[in-house]
Amino acid sequence: MERKLAAILAADVAGYSALMEQDEAGTFQRLRADHRELLEPEIRQHNGRIFKLMGDGLLAEFGSVVDAVECAAALQRGMIRRNAGASEDSPPEFHPLQIRIGINLGEVIVEGDDRYGEGVNIAARLQALAEPGGICVSGKVSSEVSGKLAFAFEPMGEQRVKNIAEPIACYRVKFDQGMSSRAGPRAPKRISIAVLPFSNMSGDPEQEYFSDGITEDIITDLAKISGLHVIARNTSFTYKGRAVKIEQVARELGVGFLLEGSVRKAGARVRITGQLVDGRDGSHLWAERYDRELTDIFAIQDEIAHAIIEQLKVRLLPDEKAAIDATPTEDVKAYTYYLRGRQFLHMCSRSYMLLARRMFSKAAEIDPDYARAYAGIALCDSVLHSWQYADISIEGILATSARALELDPDLADAHASRGLALQYGGQRDEAAAEFELALTLDPDLHEANYFFARFFFENGDFERAATLFERATQLRFDDYRSAALLACIYLKLGRHADMQRAGRLGLERAERELSQHPENSSPAQLGALMLAYLGECDRAREWAARTLAIDPDDLNAMYNIACAYLNMGDQEAALDLLEKVLPIASVHRHWWTSDPDLDTIRDHPRYRRLVEMTAAGN
Repeated sequence: MERKLAAILAADVAGYSALMEQDEAGTFQRLRADHRELLEPEIRQHNGRIFKLMGDGLLAEFGSVVDAVECAAALQRGMIRRNAGASEDSPPEFHPLQIRIGINLGEVIVEGDDRYGEGVNIAARLQALAEPGGICVSGKVSSEVSGKLAFAFEPMGEQRVKNIAEPIACYRVKFDQGMSSRAGPRAPKRISIAVLPFSNMSGDPEQEYFSDGITEDIITDLAKISGLHVIARNTSFTYKGRAVKIEQVARELGVGFLLEGSVRKAGARVRITGQLVDGRDGSHLWAERYDRELTDIFAIQDEIAHAIIEQLKVRLLPDEKAAIDATPTEDVKAYTYYLRGRQFLHMCSRSYMLLARRMFSKAAEIDPDYARAYAGIALCDSVLHSWQYADISIEGILATSARALELDPDLADAHASRGLALQYGGQRDEAAAEFELALTLDPDLHEANYFFARFFFENGDFERAATLFERATQLRFDDYRSAALLACIYLKLGRHADMQRAGRLGLERAERELSQHPENSSPAQLGALMLAYLGECDRAREWAARTLAIDPDDLNAMYNIACAYLNMGDQEAALDLLEKVLPIASVHRHWWTSDPDLDTIRDHPRYRRLVEMTAAGN
């Protein structure tokens, strides 16, 4: 048996089955044209060879991994050009197609012109993890080509995939950087930097929220400087808790410099260390230790930001200096309560949402002019009203968000919470406007992307919802909720490879959250639902039982477990739960009217009676 090392490129068309169902002749004609005019010539030009065609997909072999990655980027750029101006209303031969590409470097088995083995299998699994129009590569590929190509490699974490025993380190290739520069003059080149999560040196895992908050605020401050390109928080935090080599991280992220550090909080004092490192050789350009009173925390953050600006010789504009020097609150106690509230907020369940609200309320009590605290309260109240059916008035939520906006009119969090309140208050057009404004002010705000995605889900606009949910999963590496809803949408749209990708990603995140917080039913209920989507029914039933044991009276948990039962074909058990939920959940009528999970029982007599009774009671 002959074996060899090779770079394997796997590609297929996203949503091909659905496209064929809509327009078989037009889709097939476009695919043939793409193969003939783009895929085959580019692969040959980059010294590759197609060794297998599978309907809408292909496998190609390259002797050089650099050639393989350059070819993948050329293919995706070519598809962008070919899709320019195309839409679903175009003639069939011009229907837009998107491809997903995975690349692995590994040993393959040679049998004539064909190739087999784990090296091929992993490439196919990576292709399934890629976004439509995207490229996903293994850690081996990233390590081999980093520094040789002008692409950045964004970590996606370790992914478990079907029939591969060990998790695979995966990276998203940022091949599109600089593409728009052809349209006009080049923008001045910016210095690139990543801020790695500061280590919690307090000896207390409960203080993790504080070191994470310091890191996020430093990233936010540096991102305000036009002369710097700062890697987003979601990407930097994929390195949290990992022992890393600075030069390798710099290559993977495509940055010239990294900031790392640690935080030790003890009583009324705090010690923060910071080191600015050259990504090329790991040498330290600047290092400092701040041993101060806790009340100096904001001054320390400012000093770190200004030290980096000075060391990198970045020009600081007057309005940028003012933005960095401005602090949302002068009270460190209020700030600490706010950070703790943010930590609880992301854990989603009713009990944690109530804890988060308590923290935000304490922050507002200490500093009555703390806009972020009021935005946090409004956010918690919006979620408690809409998902947990708490007795909280829409008018009260709008008043709280109005107070936040009075203090800071450009606070995206406040606009997002206001949008959610308006949505469930029946003012859907006004809600959409608030979500749009929140995303304009802060495109990277997770809550704005997530809430607006849910808005479109309720409207039955699943394509737009999927786009925003995809973004939400990228913005928070611990967001399993968006991944679960993506899996639901892709199942509805017939995009089974995308469903598998989203379901596996969400399940991994839910498992991690549940292992850290076994008392939290939120990851258990959505994990059960994703297991049902993935066809792992025995595990889904175990997770469903665990959910109902943790939170037997939680209506949101009952609804999600009912959806899991429906996806396993157990309609009567699902209806038993829905009969407890729907009469109380009239505020969610738009949701359960659109939810694809309920499609199988729309004509069921019990469900129809339930809907009629619920409508009559409201």
